[in-house]
Amino acid sequence: MSFKKTNIQKLFYIFVTFHLLVWTLVPSLTNNNLPLDTIEALAWGNNLDWGFNKHPPASAFFIEIFYKIFANSDWAYYLLSQIFVVISFFVLFNFSGNFFKNKIFGFMSVLLLEGIYFYNYTTPEFNVYISELPFWALTVYFAYKSTMEDNFQDWVLFGFFGAIGFLSHYLFVYLLISIFFYFVYISFKDKKFNFKSLIALEIFLIMILPHLLWLTENNYITISYGMHRTGSNSLDLNFIDYFINPFLYLLKQFGVLIPFWIMLFFLVNKFKIKFNFKDRNFLFLIFINFVPIILIALTSLVTGSKIKTMWMTPFYLFFGLFFIFLFQKQINLKKLRSFFISFLFFFTLSPIIYASVSMVNDNKRTDYPGELIANKVQEKWSEKYSKPINVVLGSEWDAGNLSYHLKSRPVWEGFVTQDKINSFSVFMCIDQVCVGNK
Repeated sequence: MSFKKTNIQKLFYIFVTFHLLVWTLVPSLTNNNLPLDTIEALAWGNNLDWGFNKHPPASAFFIEIFYKIFANSDWAYYLLSQIFVVISFFVLFNFSGNFFKNKIFGFMSVLLLEGIYFYNYTTPEFNVYISELPFWALTVYFAYKSTMEDNFQDWVLFGFFGAIGFLSHYLFVYLLISIFFYFVYISFKDKKFNFKSLIALEIFLIMILPHLLWLTENNYITISYGMHRTGSNSLDLNFIDYFINPFLYLLKQFGVLIPFWIMLFFLVNKFKIKFNFKDRNFLFLIFINFVPIILIALTSLVTGSKIKTMWMTPFYLFFGLFFIFLFQKQINLKKLRSFFISFLFFFTLSPIIYASVSMVNDNKRTDYPGELIANKVQEKWSEKYSKPINVVLGSEWDAGNLSYHLKSRPVWEGFVTQDKINSFSVFMCIDQVCVGNK
C-alpha cells in the first residue's frame, strides 16, 4: 500500500470525522441515560464554583457551556467528549511534524491510539479525564515549542494550557513535573537558565490561584477525596500493599496496551532498538511518555496507593508518536496492509462491543430511567405547588439526574441537610432526594 504525501492530510480528516461520528452516534442510540461522571459534571456546572467535592472546576465549566447551547440533549454530551478527543488527535498529528518529514508517520501515530481503549471505548463518558486530554496535548506541544523556539507567546500558552489541565484533574501535575525535569536537564546540559520559563510559571500560578483559595476555604476536600479513592489514608494498609499495589498498577497498564502492541507488531518489520540520548527529540518524548508513568508507580510504592486504571487516560496520548519515532527505520511503507487491517479491526470492534454491552446489559447507569423519574417528581410537585422547582438536594447521581431532566433545571446545592431544607419556602423529599423552591 502506497501513499502520496498530499493525501495523508485528507486521510487524517476522514479518520477523525469517522471517529467523532461513530462515538457520538453509538452511545446516543444505545444508552437511555447519560453516564455517572457526565451527570455529576452537569450537576456541578449548574452551580459553578472554583472547585467541587471531588474535582477541580474545568470539566463542569466546559459541560455547562454545552448545556447553555443544547440543554438536556444527551447526544450533545457524547459529541462534547469526542470534540475533546479529536482536538487531542489534531494536536498530536500537527506536533508529529516536528519529528517526521513524512506525514504518514504522524498519521500512524494517531491511528495506533485506536488500540488503547482510553481513546475509544471509554470516551462517551465526558469526565475529568476526557476534559484534560486536549490540554495534555497542548501543554506538551507548547512546552516543546518553548524549549526549541523560545518564543514569548509559546511560554505564555504553555502556562495557560498547563493551568487548564491542572484545573481539570490533579494528576495533570505528573506531566508538569516531568516537563520540569526535562527543563532542569536541558538547563544543566546547556549550562544556562532560561528566564522566559518563569513566564509560564507566573501564568500557571495566576490561573490556578482562585482554585487554591477555594481549596483552603473548603478544607482541601478534593485532596481528601483523592486520598480516600487511593486508600493511601487508610489505617488498614499492610506492608505488602506497598508492593502489590504498584505491581498491579504496572500489570494493568500492560494489559490495557495489548491491542496497541498488536498493532505495533504488524507495523514494524524488525524490533531493533537504538537509543540516541543526544537527540533532544528523543529525550523530550522519553520525559513526556515515561516519566509520568514512573512517577505514578513511585507514588504507589511510597504511599501504598491504589491507582485507578481510568486515571491513566491521558498518559498514553503520545505513545504512538514515541514508538513510531523509535522504530521508523524498521517500518516498510510499502507493506502496511497488515497494520491497516489491525487498525480497522480494533476501530470497528470497540463500538460493536460498546453497543452490544449497552443493549444486552440492562443494569447499568446508562439504563437508569432518569427522565421518567424526573417526570414523576414533577407531577407530584405540581399537584401541591404552583412554584417551579429551582433547587435540588441529594447525591450528584440522584439529584443530578433531576437537575438535568427537569425543565426548570433546578440548581444542585449538595447533599440533604436540615439547614438546607430550612432555607426552602416549600419542599418535597422523595427517598434520598429533596426538591424545593427558594
